[in-house]
Amino acid sequence: MVRYPLSLATPLCVYYTTIQSSLDVLRQWKTMAVSLSALTTSLSSLSFSAHISRNPITLSFPRTKPLSLSRFPKTPSLVITATALAEPETEDLKKYVKSRLPGGFAAQTIIGTGRRKCAIARVVLQEGTGKFIINYRDAKEYLQGNPLWLQYIKVPLVTLGYETSYDVFVKAEGGGLAGQAQAISLGIARALLKVSEVHRAPLRQEGLLTRDSRVVERKKVGLKKARKAPQYSKR
Repeated sequence: MVRYPLSLATPLCVYYTTIQSSLDVLRQWKTMAVSLSALTTSLSSLSFSAHISRNPITLSFPRTKPLSLSRFPKTPSLVITATALAEPETEDLKKYVKSRLPGGFAAQTIIGTGRRKCAIARVVLQEGTGKFIINYRDAKEYLQGNPLWLQYIKVPLVTLGYETSYDVFVKAEGGGLAGQAQAISLGIARALLKVSEVHRAPLRQEGLLTRDSRVVERKKVGLKKARKAPQYSKR
């Protein structure tokens, strides 16, 4: 067995590798040549024609009539009219009260005084049709139309069925409107006792003769309000 040295086998391997790479390159060139020939054939089959017109292209649209708003129907304008109800003025009511109460409130016989919180109401009852006049103003106007306050002043008369039998004249001072309304209620109930002692039982049963002594509790030193304390902080 003859052994060749490594130096003789090495050039053959290198030559074989070179031949293989050259064959690969030739195959790629052949493929590219076929692609170029196919592209040339397809381009030759096409024909291009270029024609530039010197005349500019103009677009024309038919003219339309201008839009007029007269085609649309006009909406009717909203007109708001406010009519104020004719109410007697304060001066007229003063004259009316003085004519009905000669000598003032103190000279009348059917009179009652009611209190609630800081409000004081002096009430005079006279036979009439159920009018309520507070400080020379209509009760609905004076109490700002509040249904709860208007109900307060009517409860004693409604309890006895006298809502259209007496006219009520009131002088109220102090407190707010809510306190004055409840004071008027107590004053009317006390005045009805002077009409007849028979009225005491039904009025007492409804709790209309009890003076409500609840008032706002005073603020305390070191507190925000009567009982509200500042937020507690441990540290």
